Amino acid sequence: MNRTNQSTVIKAAINSCLEKGLKDKQDIYSTVVSELGVPRPTVRRVARDLRNELMEKIEILRSETKPASDNKSSEQ
Repeated sequence: MNRTNQSTVIKAAINSCLEKGLKDKQDIYSTVVSELGVPRPTVRRVARDLRNELMEKIEILRSETKPASDNKSSEQ
């Protein structure tokens, strides 16, 4: 399995654990390691990547929207 596919599978397994209600990071890592048979450092690396991706998405959703008042004044 190449690295991209492996990362995708590990991310899906991490998300599955979260959806099942697991909240302890070490329990999530152990579950993924035992289910997929991948090394723990690999799971930790992918979890870091997933965390960073989610934080970027959260920042986008938290950002303020730009006011559209300029368009309204030109229409009048």
